[in-house]
Amino acid sequence: MRRRTFLGLSALGGVSLWTPGVFADLLATPRLTEGPFYPDRLPLDTDNDLLILNDSATPALGEITHLTGRVLSPAGEPIRNAFIEIWQVDHNGVYLHSGSDGAGNRDANFQGYGRFLTDSTGRYYFRTVKPVPYPGRTPHIHVGVSRNGRRVLTTQLFVKGHPQNETDGLYRGIGDRKLQELVTGDFARIPDSRIGELAVNFDIVLGVTPEETDGGRIVGGIGKSEGGGPGGPRGPQGAGGPPPRGGRRPPPPPRE
Repeated sequence: MRRRTFLGLSALGGVSLWTPGVFADLLATPRLTEGPFYPDRLPLDTDNDLLILNDSATPALGEITHLTGRVLSPAGEPIRNAFIEIWQVDHNGVYLHSGSDGAGNRDANFQGYGRFLTDSTGRYYFRTVKPVPYPGRTPHIHVGVSRNGRRVLTTQLFVKGHPQNETDGLYRGIGDRKLQELVTGDFARIPDSRIGELAVNFDIVLGVTPEETDGGRIVGGIGKSEGGGPGGPRGPQGAGGPPPRGGRRPPPPPRE
């Protein structure tokens, strides 16, 4: 799926259209730790479809989830050409990381990591699985946002209504209930989906408007992870590398 191709995102994620002047001084998305499990070795396939690896015919296990959203400035303006990275555990609660507990039980068909470049309206799209809990943590998806080779935000997306949220140290540490809601998504069933697909919308508001070169050119790629992982300037398609133009076309949304 190329970055400008969005099939039925409004139906999948409940995305509303942005109108200039409607928003003002939006609350910034809370910053949260990257954690220790940013992939220590990126997969060869780093597109926005985490369910299918390369040309495999076997999809990953788990509840199929369509993750959509926009990257916005504090004034509600769309941020184009922002690199979005996500990484999460598979259906068995295992990360794409050599130090993850239960690494021997990792779903070999789950990509574990994906990236996408926002379009002119600030939108992004991923097809993944609903995150599951693992010892010590409530279900969540890690999200990184980079602009021109610099990581400008690291956060996490939590599952609305999950009972472990209130006992999760990071979620509780956010403190303010309104701020918690900004990083909590409703993983809702897609009406009439024959395979029980889910959709969640996660709009990301940057605390400051990132600088953009004249003409909106990208002068770098994905910013270095906080742990110095392979997504950094020296890693595959890091700063100075080509933007990920590839990606898979998602299946058509179920008819409503």
